[in-house]
Parts: sequence; C-alpha cells; structure tokens
Amino acid sequence: MSQLYDREREIVRYIYASSRGHEAIQIATGLQLLPCDFVTPYYRDDSLMLSMGFTPHELMLQLLAKKDDPFSAGRTYYCHPSSKREDKPIIPHQSSATGMQAIPATGVALGIQYFEKIQSPLLKKGPENESPVVVCSLGDDSMTEGEVSEALQFASLKQLPILFLVQDNNWGITVTSEESRAMDAYDFAGGFKGLNRIRIDGSNFEESFEGMAKALNYVRSKRCPILVHANVPLLGHHNSNVRMEVYRSDDNLARHAVNDPAFKLRRRLIEMGVSDDELRRLDMDALNEVQDSFEKAQKADDPDPITVLDNVFTPTTALVEKGNRTPVNGGKVSMVESALHAVEEIMEGNPDCIYYGQDVGKRLGGMFGEAASLENKFGSDRVFNTPIQEAFIIGSTVGLSAIGVKPIVEIQFADYLFPGMNQLVTEVSKSCYLSNGKFPVRTLIRIPVGTSVGGGPYHSGCIESMLLTIKGIKVVYPSNAADIKGLMKAAFIDPNPVIMLEHKGLYRSKIPGTQDAYMVEPEADYILPLGKASLVLQTENPDCVTIITYGLGVYWAKEAAQFFKDKVEIIDLRTLYPLDEGLIFKAVKRSGKCLLLSEAPVENSFIQALAGRIQKSCFEYLKAPILTIGALNMPGLPVSLILENAVLPDILKISEGINDLLIYAKKKDLIETKLP
Repeated sequence: MSQLYDREREIVRYIYASSRGHEAIQIATGLQLLPCDFVTPYYRDDSLMLSMGFTPHELMLQLLAKKDDPFSAGRTYYCHPSSKREDKPIIPHQSSATGMQAIPATGVALGIQYFEKIQSPLLKKGPENESPVVVCSLGDDSMTEGEVSEALQFASLKQLPILFLVQDNNWGITVTSEESRAMDAYDFAGGFKGLNRIRIDGSNFEESFEGMAKALNYVRSKRCPILVHANVPLLGHHNSNVRMEVYRSDDNLARHAVNDPAFKLRRRLIEMGVSDDELRRLDMDALNEVQDSFEKAQKADDPDPITVLDNVFTPTTALVEKGNRTPVNGGKVSMVESALHAVEEIMEGNPDCIYYGQDVGKRLGGMFGEAASLENKFGSDRVFNTPIQEAFIIGSTVGLSAIGVKPIVEIQFADYLFPGMNQLVTEVSKSCYLSNGKFPVRTLIRIPVGTSVGGGPYHSGCIESMLLTIKGIKVVYPSNAADIKGLMKAAFIDPNPVIMLEHKGLYRSKIPGTQDAYMVEPEADYILPLGKASLVLQTENPDCVTIITYGLGVYWAKEAAQFFKDKVEIIDLRTLYPLDEGLIFKAVKRSGKCLLLSEAPVENSFIQALAGRIQKSCFEYLKAPILTIGALNMPGLPVSLILENAVLPDILKISEGINDLLIYAKKKDLIETKLP
C-alpha cells in the first residue's frame, strides 16, 4: 500500500505515514483484540487497522479524503480513525498530536474500571465473557511528552486495565533516539510503581504474537496496566512530506532493512513448509486487492461542501426552560450552595456520573466548598481527588465519554487551566467534528474565575476570551444562584463539552454590592437552556443605554444604573457560547446605544469581538459608537488591592461611559434634525 501511495503522489495529495517496518507487532496486536476492547492507534498504525478487519478500501477513502471515509468523512488525515462498529474494537477519536492519545486512552480504562465496580450494563464483554482492555499505541519518541507521563502515573496509581504499546524505531521525525531521550520506554516505565513492562522484538511476528498474548492476558485477568516496548525498524519515510532521502544515511537504511519483518516472516514460513508459489500467489492477491481498492477509492465521491458545518456539536435536548425556578416559601442560597445541590441532584439520578479534580475529596470538598459532602455521599469511586494533572483532568473526559461515563470535573483556578489547554483544544473540542459525530465529548468542566478581593495574578484569571476562540466547546457564565443551578442541569444534559465559568467572588457574595447573587433556590426539576440571555434591568424608555455584560459585570452595571433612572437596561448573557444574539440585537436596535462590560482585559477580548458583530447587524440603528469597558491590559491582576482597583472597571468608569453615550446620541439627534 505504501509503495502504491508513493507512486501515486499526484493523486495522494494529503499527508500520510506508513507502518512499513512495524507490521509484525501491529498485526500481532490487532489479531488478538476483541470487539469489547478499545484501541487508540497512532498515525503509523495502518497495519494495526488492517489486522483488526478494516479494509484497504476503507483506509484509502480516508487517504483521499472522500465523502464515505468511514472514520471522519474527509475531515482528517490518513490513519486517524474513529470507529464504533459492533464487530471491531472501539476506536475513540484522537488527534494527530504525538502522544496526546495516552490521556484519553487512560480515561477509557478509568471508565472500564468504574463500570466494573458498579456492574454497569453499559460495559461490553467479549464473546466468552472476557473483560475489555484498552490498547494505547505510541511511538517511542512520544514518551518524552509530559502528558504521556501523566497517563502512566494515573494508570499506575489507579491500577487501570490498559496496555501501552510503544513502537520504537529509534527515530522521532528526523531526531535520533540518542539526541532526544536518556532512556527508552522500557527503562522509563521502570519508574512507575505498579506498571508492569516487557520487551519484544517487534520485527519478529512469532515473538510479537506470543508477547502480546501474554500482555493482553495479563491486563484481562489482573486488571492492571502494562507497557510493551517493541523494537522495530523504520523502512520508509517519516511521512509523505518528510522523505527518508533527506535525513537518513544509506548506512542507517541498511541497518534497518536487516530487520524487515516481512522478510523475516517470509523466511520463517518457508522453513515451516509454505512454498514459494503459495507466497507469490498471496503477494499477487494482495497487490490486486490494493490496486482495485485504490481505483475504487479514486472514483468515490468527494465531500459535499454543504456538510462542512455538520457535527461540530451533537444536538441537545435541553432546549426549553422548564421546572420551578422560584418555589413558594423557598429560601435564598448562595451560588456555591445552589451549584453543590445541582451536582448532588445530578449524581443521585445518574449513576454513570463521576466527579473529580484536585482537592474535591472529603477532606476539603473543593477550594470553595463547591464539592463539600460529595465524596461522603457518593463514595470514593464516584468522587475523588486527582494528582496535580490538569491535562489528565481535561483529557480523560474524552475517554470516559467514549465508554459512556458522564464526568463532571474541576480545574482549581482559571489560572491553572493552561497545562490542560492542549487536551482541551486537540482532543475535547475536535472529537465530535473529526469523528463525524461518532464521539461527542459529554463533559461538564467547572472553573472558578475572577477576582476575589486580593486574589492576585494566579488566582484571579478571566479566561473567557481565550476559551471562546476554541471551536467545539460551549461556555456558560452564571451570575446568580438560580441561574447556576439551571445552567448546571442543562450543561450536564448537553452531549457536548461545556465549560462553566463560576465567579468565585460571587460564590458567597463576598464582593460588596453582589448580595443579589443570593436567590431562592430552584427545585430539582429546573433547567435553564444554554444560549438564553436575561434582561435583568428593563425600562420602557427607548432613549436608554443597553449594557451587555455577565458575571460580576452584572452587579457593576446595576450599581451604575442607579444614577441613570429609566435610562439603562441590562442584559446578563449567562451563556457566552452559544450566544443569545436575538435578544442582544433586538435590544440594541431599540435603544441605539450599547455598552459592553467585562472584568477581563478589554483589548482583543470577547466583548470587542461581540462589538463587531453587533455593529454588523445593528449599524443602521446605532445612535452612538459601541463602547467597551473592561480591565486594563495587564498580564496579571496585582495582589495589592490599590493596584487591583486601578486595573478593574469601576462604577465611575461605567457611569462615565453611560453618560458619554447618552450625550453623543443627543448631539447626533440635534445635528440630524437641523439637516435639510
């Protein structure tokens, strides 16, 4: 197949990599996997795919980015599969980032372990009641990635049923093993207590088959992790764009060719009595099938451009506000209490829901008490602390979702999200789209944000502008106790990744002027759909300023509005994506004056982008320029309260903005009335 691809470079326009040299270990693995198993291949694993029963034609449909590509419908590269076929191992989506599949794969293993503990009917078994295993395939150079270490650490810590298959060809693109790593994967694995390990000559099919049989049986029976280190040659290019003649010497190619697994297997078959004629016949059959498959794939239809927007998200059923938002005789609660009760109610009704993050266990119950009592109530299998591993916290949700677990996770502070950004961008956000809808990631990610009076530069982050540049995730930002509960319920129902930004200064209204965040707690049946903003301050006066804001900005806006009776209306966005453009545009068209308010630095921010959208849709109705007010453009919020106050918006700045808009509009009206 790889030789054909190289010959047809004018037709094969997209990048691909070949498993030449890796065939023995890959085929030995694929032949022994069961339909109940999960596998995360990497980009050089086309022999693994073939040995699991996928056809050359199916792989070539992805190679040529055709409409009927069964993995991604033409959206991603060759040998980047995703599959939910009943007769084959399940392949969740994983990205092209080297080693990034290790965390989602470990998330699958965590889900298997949890389903085994609760004896979930969702857990699939083998034809003879075999227990499922997860196989995570990696190249040896990816072992230097920090996120691979996080996966190994967690698999060892929790003793998860996962096999890490490391194929070592001594190259990392054009970098040799001597240049890039102090030890190979086998030696590295020795540092993880509880992680078994074996070495295999991955160019020898019989040794590979026997070794993988032992390793797979170990995981199936012991329910513990193992790492298999397989030495293999690289017999071709790194990929179709990085050609071997550019970076490999003749001597290096010759040394690798000595261990050609196809040559070794052919010689062994002859020793066992298979004739040359029979082998030549098999060769010819394979060549004919490959050629026929390629010609058929060439003729297949290309994707229809109209489908390009399909499956960014999976439709949600939480579309209508329902339930009792304001029970009679209900008591007011804080945002943090309302959110905690929402999680409790979710977990009571959904045994497939688990909750984890740093310090969420019973000793602390979250930094703000947002998870207090959860572990005591639901047990340590469902609510547990994690190591300091933001990448694992985020990325493991991909694997858990793939098996049917519904995780709610926490990042301790917004400023700590950044180690998890790679998983959020490369895995979580792209899974639904690049799997053509097969693997949406159903997860709710809670992140405390914003100032808490002296929180300083590493505990006060406002990250919404950054998050909203990531396509494939939803972002909500409640400002009161009723909204947070309703949005929490809708976010959990949503089959897509939802990030809930929770202002820690509003959790218990510690910031002066935010007591209205306390509200009567809605009943358990209350659901507030995502994408529905709220007009929290209304006026019948059309000569008003429309303030559009969210979070703490709602309370700043309310305080400033007291100085402009009947001249201000306030929209609380509640959800930043999807956005309630209908309410926004209707209000701005009525008032003609718009002030966008945020706690985040204003330059290149979400509110500046929103200002552009409002201007495009409402330009002819505007009576004044759109005004944006936010924090100063500082790299961090100073810990000094004096400096913090200088950075953040205040009532004076907001009041001046309102006044400027009213004066500008009035002057414009006067000028227009005098025009002939």
